[in-house]
Amino acid sequence: MRQIALDTETTGLSVAHGHRIIEIGCIELVNRRLTGREFHRYLNPDRDIEAGAERVHGISLADLETAPRFGEIADELLDFIAGAELVIHNAEFDVGFIENELRLMQHGKPKVDEHVSVLDTLALARELHPGQRNSLDALCKRYAVDASRRNVHGALIDAELLARVYLAMTGGQTALSLDAESGSSANIDRAAAKGRHAGDLDLVVIRASSEEAAAHEALLDKLREAGNCVWDRQRANDRG
Repeated sequence: MRQIALDTETTGLSVAHGHRIIEIGCIELVNRRLTGREFHRYLNPDRDIEAGAERVHGISLADLETAPRFGEIADELLDFIAGAELVIHNAEFDVGFIENELRLMQHGKPKVDEHVSVLDTLALARELHPGQRNSLDALCKRYAVDASRRNVHGALIDAELLARVYLAMTGGQTALSLDAESGSSANIDRAAAKGRHAGDLDLVVIRASSEEAAAHEALLDKLREAGNCVWDRQRANDRG
């Protein structure tokens, strides 16, 4: 399973007002592990950047004078995300801007869903945590994802934080390690095994070490604090 956590920074908040993408960042996950592959570009928007937007991401028009236009990197971007599922926080915003850029360059397939599927982590977070703050900052705090390097919003660092939040939200603590090789073969074998009946397999039970058990309990404590520990409910059901 290949996924791409994606984020953009823009000149302002509204495509309808002519705003453009000035930075795009993508982080690759394969079988729920960060592979280390990324796509990151700054872009010349050929227009001014609103002061409010510049305060958020810290990027000035002067910073982008020699940057390429979106049309110059579009094929490279589409090749990078091809066949993946995009993981985006508030996908309507980023997808709207990407599709606007594709329309402006008169691309033959300007709709994002013609290239990839999209998972909106904001919608997922609202299902898991109704009535709570579900910004990326709030989710980093809720799931103890370290955002200390993030002084301003940036597309690449926000994409990485999003990838880690998504994995934590969906129960993948082991997937937080940056390990391409160990992430591929073992997880592909497990995925292939899902299609077979357990009775057909010679299963080897590997008990958790004391360190692994302690790490597991630490994660459960964090989930309990967030009020989202499905594990406890399952154990209660099993005992019941």
